[in-house]
Amino acid sequence: MEAVNQIVEEYGDQGLVRSHIPCFDVFGQPGCWQDACCLYPTEQLILATYDDPGWVHEFLSILQRRKKVYLRSMVGAKYDLLELGGGSASSTVISPKILEKFVVPYDSELIALAHEVGQRIVYHTCGGMMPILEQLAAMQPDAMETFTPAAMGGDVNLAEAKQRIGDKMCMIGGFDQFHYLVNCTPEETRAAVRRCFESAGEGGGYILCPSDHFFDADPNLIEAYANEARQCVYTAEITKFSA
Repeated sequence: MEAVNQIVEEYGDQGLVRSHIPCFDVFGQPGCWQDACCLYPTEQLILATYDDPGWVHEFLSILQRRKKVYLRSMVGAKYDLLELGGGSASSTVISPKILEKFVVPYDSELIALAHEVGQRIVYHTCGGMMPILEQLAAMQPDAMETFTPAAMGGDVNLAEAKQRIGDKMCMIGGFDQFHYLVNCTPEETRAAVRRCFESAGEGGGYILCPSDHFFDADPNLIEAYANEARQCVYTAEITKFSA
Protein backbone atom coordinates (compact mmCIF):
# COMPACT_ATOMS: atom_id res chain seq x y z
CA MET A 1 0.00 0.00 0.00
CA GLU A 2 2.76 2.42 0.93
CA ALA A 3 4.58 1.76 -2.34
CA VAL A 4 1.41 2.32 -4.38
CA ASN A 5 0.56 5.58 -2.68
CA GLN A 6 4.12 6.86 -2.95
CA ILE A 7 4.00 6.36 -6.72
CA VAL A 8 0.63 8.11 -6.90
CA GLU A 9 2.04 11.07 -4.97
CA GLU A 10 5.11 11.26 -7.20
CA TYR A 11 3.03 11.05 -10.36
CA GLY A 12 0.68 13.82 -9.21
CA ASP A 13 -1.58 15.32 -11.88
CA GLN A 14 0.37 14.03 -14.86
CA GLY A 15 -2.22 11.38 -15.63
CA LEU A 16 -4.36 8.57 -14.26
CA VAL A 17 -2.77 5.84 -12.14
CA ARG A 18 -4.45 2.51 -12.82
CA SER A 19 -4.31 -1.08 -11.69
CA HIS A 20 -6.59 -4.11 -12.05
CA ILE A 21 -8.14 -6.94 -10.05
CA PRO A 22 -6.09 -10.13 -10.47
CA CYS A 23 -6.50 -13.69 -9.24
CA PHE A 24 -2.87 -14.53 -9.83
CA ASP A 25 0.25 -12.38 -9.75
CA VAL A 26 1.40 -12.52 -13.37
CA PHE A 27 -1.39 -14.22 -15.30
CA GLY A 28 -5.01 -13.78 -16.24
CA GLN A 29 -7.62 -11.09 -16.81
CA PRO A 30 -9.43 -8.83 -14.34
CA GLY A 31 -13.00 -10.12 -14.91
CA CYS A 32 -14.19 -13.49 -13.61
CA TRP A 33 -15.34 -14.91 -16.98
CA GLN A 34 -12.31 -13.43 -18.69
CA ASP A 35 -9.96 -14.99 -16.14
CA ALA A 36 -11.69 -18.33 -16.63
CA CYS A 37 -11.02 -18.06 -20.38
CA CYS A 38 -7.30 -17.77 -19.60
CA LEU A 39 -7.42 -21.02 -17.61
CA TYR A 40 -9.76 -23.05 -19.83
CA PRO A 41 -10.24 -22.87 -23.63
CA THR A 42 -12.75 -20.15 -24.50
CA GLU A 43 -14.73 -22.20 -27.01
CA GLN A 44 -15.03 -25.11 -24.58
CA LEU A 45 -16.06 -22.79 -21.77
CA ILE A 46 -18.84 -21.41 -23.98
CA LEU A 47 -20.02 -24.97 -24.71
CA ALA A 48 -19.90 -25.78 -20.99
CA THR A 49 -22.42 -22.98 -20.28
CA TYR A 50 -24.90 -25.23 -22.10
CA ASP A 51 -23.59 -28.69 -21.20
CA ASP A 52 -22.60 -28.15 -17.55
CA PRO A 53 -23.63 -24.69 -16.33
CA GLY A 54 -23.29 -25.66 -12.68
CA TRP A 55 -19.60 -26.39 -13.18
CA VAL A 56 -19.09 -23.04 -14.91
CA HIS A 57 -20.79 -21.19 -12.07
CA GLU A 58 -18.60 -22.97 -9.52
CA PHE A 59 -15.49 -22.15 -11.55
CA LEU A 60 -16.47 -18.46 -11.70
CA SER A 61 -17.34 -18.41 -7.99
CA ILE A 62 -13.86 -19.65 -7.07
CA LEU A 63 -12.23 -16.91 -9.14
CA GLN A 64 -14.59 -14.29 -7.75
CA ARG A 65 -13.77 -15.23 -4.16
CA ARG A 66 -10.06 -14.73 -4.85
CA LYS A 67 -10.74 -11.35 -6.41
CA LYS A 68 -12.87 -10.28 -3.46
CA VAL A 69 -9.98 -11.01 -1.10
CA TYR A 70 -7.73 -8.84 -3.26
CA LEU A 71 -10.28 -6.01 -3.40
CA ARG A 72 -10.77 -5.97 0.36
CA SER A 73 -7.03 -5.41 0.73
CA MET A 74 -7.21 -2.20 -1.30
CA VAL A 75 -8.76 0.13 1.26
CA GLY A 76 -6.68 3.30 1.20
CA ALA A 77 -4.92 2.66 -2.12
CA LYS A 78 -5.01 5.94 -4.03
CA TYR A 79 -5.50 4.57 -7.50
CA ASP A 80 -7.56 6.61 -9.94
CA LEU A 81 -9.04 3.52 -11.59
CA LEU A 82 -9.05 -0.25 -11.30
CA GLU A 83 -9.62 -2.24 -14.46
CA LEU A 84 -12.21 -5.02 -14.55
CA GLY A 85 -13.43 -7.08 -17.48
CA GLY A 86 -11.52 -8.12 -20.60
CA GLY A 87 -12.10 -8.91 -24.24
CA SER A 88 -13.45 -12.43 -23.70
CA ALA A 89 -16.81 -10.99 -22.64
CA SER A 90 -17.18 -8.80 -25.71
CA SER A 91 -20.08 -9.39 -28.07
CA THR A 92 -17.64 -10.66 -30.70
CA VAL A 93 -16.85 -13.59 -28.36
CA ILE A 94 -20.00 -14.38 -26.35
CA SER A 95 -23.69 -13.67 -26.71
CA PRO A 96 -25.63 -11.13 -24.62
CA LYS A 97 -27.42 -14.14 -23.03
CA ILE A 98 -24.15 -15.68 -21.81
CA LEU A 99 -23.02 -12.25 -20.64
CA GLU A 100 -26.16 -11.84 -18.57
CA LYS A 101 -25.90 -15.29 -16.96
CA PHE A 102 -22.17 -15.80 -16.52
CA VAL A 103 -20.54 -12.36 -16.46
CA VAL A 104 -22.90 -9.79 -14.96
CA PRO A 105 -23.69 -11.66 -11.68
CA TYR A 106 -20.01 -12.02 -10.79
CA ASP A 107 -18.48 -8.78 -12.01
CA SER A 108 -21.33 -6.59 -10.76
CA GLU A 109 -20.61 -7.84 -7.22
CA LEU A 110 -16.94 -6.97 -7.65
CA ILE A 111 -17.85 -3.48 -8.81
CA ALA A 112 -20.08 -2.97 -5.77
CA LEU A 113 -17.31 -4.20 -3.47
CA ALA A 114 -14.77 -1.92 -5.15
CA HIS A 115 -17.04 1.03 -4.42
CA GLU A 116 -17.34 -0.09 -0.80
CA VAL A 117 -13.55 0.04 -0.40
CA GLY A 118 -13.28 3.42 -2.09
CA GLN A 119 -12.10 2.37 -5.56
CA ARG A 120 -13.38 3.33 -9.02
CA ILE A 121 -13.85 0.74 -11.77
CA VAL A 122 -13.36 0.97 -15.51
CA TYR A 123 -14.92 -1.99 -17.34
CA HIS A 124 -12.73 -3.10 -20.24
CA THR A 125 -14.30 -4.68 -23.33
CA CYS A 126 -11.86 -4.78 -26.26
CA GLY A 127 -14.06 -6.13 -29.02
CA GLY A 128 -17.72 -5.80 -29.87
CA MET A 129 -19.71 -3.60 -27.50
CA MET A 130 -22.74 -2.17 -29.28
CA PRO A 131 -25.22 -5.04 -28.54
CA ILE A 132 -24.27 -5.05 -24.84
CA LEU A 133 -23.68 -1.39 -23.95
CA GLU A 134 -26.66 -1.16 -21.62
CA GLN A 135 -25.88 -4.52 -19.99
CA LEU A 136 -22.36 -3.36 -19.16
CA ALA A 137 -23.57 0.03 -17.94
CA ALA A 138 -26.13 -1.65 -15.68
CA MET A 139 -23.26 -3.16 -13.66
CA GLN A 140 -22.56 0.47 -12.63
CA PRO A 141 -18.85 0.82 -13.31
CA ASP A 142 -17.49 4.35 -13.15
CA ALA A 143 -16.18 4.16 -16.70
CA MET A 144 -16.23 1.86 -19.72
CA GLU A 145 -13.63 1.17 -22.41
CA THR A 146 -12.30 0.52 -25.11
CA PHE A 147 -14.94 1.48 -27.71
CA THR A 148 -12.93 -0.23 -30.43
CA PRO A 149 -13.87 0.87 -33.97
CA ALA A 150 -14.70 -1.55 -36.77
CA ALA A 151 -11.37 -0.85 -38.48
CA MET A 152 -9.66 -2.52 -35.51
CA GLY A 153 -12.00 -5.49 -35.25
CA GLY A 154 -14.60 -3.95 -32.93
CA ASP A 155 -18.00 -2.61 -33.80
CA VAL A 156 -18.33 0.71 -32.00
CA ASN A 157 -20.04 3.77 -33.39
CA LEU A 158 -18.67 6.29 -30.93
CA ALA A 159 -21.39 8.88 -31.42
CA GLU A 160 -24.16 6.32 -30.93
CA ALA A 161 -22.45 4.92 -27.83
CA LYS A 162 -22.23 8.44 -26.40
CA GLN A 163 -25.94 8.95 -27.01
CA ARG A 164 -26.89 5.64 -25.38
CA ILE A 165 -24.71 5.60 -22.26
CA GLY A 166 -22.75 8.85 -22.17
CA ASP A 167 -24.97 10.35 -19.48
CA LYS A 168 -24.39 7.35 -17.19
CA MET A 169 -20.60 7.11 -16.98
CA CYS A 170 -17.22 8.13 -18.33
CA MET A 171 -16.23 6.73 -21.73
CA ILE A 172 -12.57 5.91 -22.40
CA GLY A 173 -11.07 5.01 -25.77
CA GLY A 174 -12.35 5.10 -29.32
CA PHE A 175 -9.10 6.08 -31.03
CA ASP A 176 -7.83 3.81 -33.81
CA GLN A 177 -4.14 3.47 -32.95
CA PHE A 178 -3.62 0.74 -35.54
CA HIS A 179 -4.16 3.19 -38.41
CA TYR A 180 -3.37 6.57 -36.86
CA LEU A 181 -0.27 6.04 -34.69
CA VAL A 182 1.65 4.30 -37.48
CA ASN A 183 1.92 4.62 -41.27
CA CYS A 184 0.04 7.87 -41.68
CA THR A 185 0.67 11.60 -41.66
CA PRO A 186 0.42 13.83 -38.57
CA GLU A 187 -2.51 15.55 -40.23
CA GLU A 188 -4.38 12.26 -40.46
CA THR A 189 -3.65 11.56 -36.80
CA ARG A 190 -4.96 14.98 -35.83
CA ALA A 191 -8.12 14.45 -37.90
CA ALA A 192 -8.73 11.10 -36.17
CA VAL A 193 -8.42 12.80 -32.78
CA ARG A 194 -10.95 15.45 -33.82
CA ARG A 195 -13.41 12.81 -35.05
CA CYS A 196 -13.30 11.03 -31.69
CA PHE A 197 -13.85 14.23 -29.79
CA GLU A 198 -16.65 15.40 -32.05
CA SER A 199 -18.36 12.04 -31.55
CA ALA A 200 -18.04 11.68 -27.77
CA GLY A 201 -16.69 14.87 -26.21
CA GLU A 202 -19.84 16.93 -25.93
CA GLY A 203 -20.77 17.70 -22.34
CA GLY A 204 -17.68 16.03 -20.90
CA GLY A 205 -17.34 12.51 -19.56
CA TYR A 206 -15.01 11.36 -22.33
CA ILE A 207 -11.31 10.45 -22.07
CA LEU A 208 -9.61 10.25 -25.45
CA CYS A 209 -7.50 7.11 -25.48
CA PRO A 210 -6.26 4.44 -27.89
CA SER A 211 -8.55 1.45 -28.17
CA ASP A 212 -6.67 -0.96 -25.90
CA HIS A 213 -2.90 -1.29 -25.53
CA PHE A 214 -0.59 -0.61 -28.42
CA PHE A 215 2.87 -1.95 -29.15
CA ASP A 216 3.95 -0.04 -32.27
CA ALA A 217 3.77 3.70 -32.69
CA ASP A 218 5.60 6.52 -34.43
CA PRO A 219 6.80 9.05 -31.81
CA ASN A 220 5.98 11.91 -34.20
CA LEU A 221 2.40 10.67 -34.46
CA ILE A 222 2.11 10.30 -30.68
CA GLU A 223 3.19 13.93 -30.47
CA ALA A 224 0.58 14.93 -33.06
CA TYR A 225 -2.05 12.96 -31.13
CA ALA A 226 -1.18 14.69 -27.86
CA ASN A 227 -0.93 18.16 -29.36
CA GLU A 228 -4.28 17.87 -31.11
CA ALA A 229 -5.91 16.47 -27.97
CA ARG A 230 -4.80 19.58 -26.08
CA GLN A 231 -6.85 21.65 -28.50
CA CYS A 232 -10.02 19.76 -27.63
CA VAL A 233 -12.02 21.68 -25.04
CA TYR A 234 -15.38 20.76 -23.60
CA THR A 235 -17.74 22.45 -21.24
CA ALA A 236 -21.10 21.43 -19.83
CA GLU A 237 -22.79 23.16 -22.75
CA ILE A 238 -20.69 22.76 -25.88
CA THR A 239 -17.78 20.98 -27.44
CA LYS A 240 -15.27 22.98 -29.45
CA PHE A 241 -11.74 23.09 -30.74
CA SER A 242 -9.54 25.91 -29.57
CA ALA A 243 -7.59 27.92 -32.08
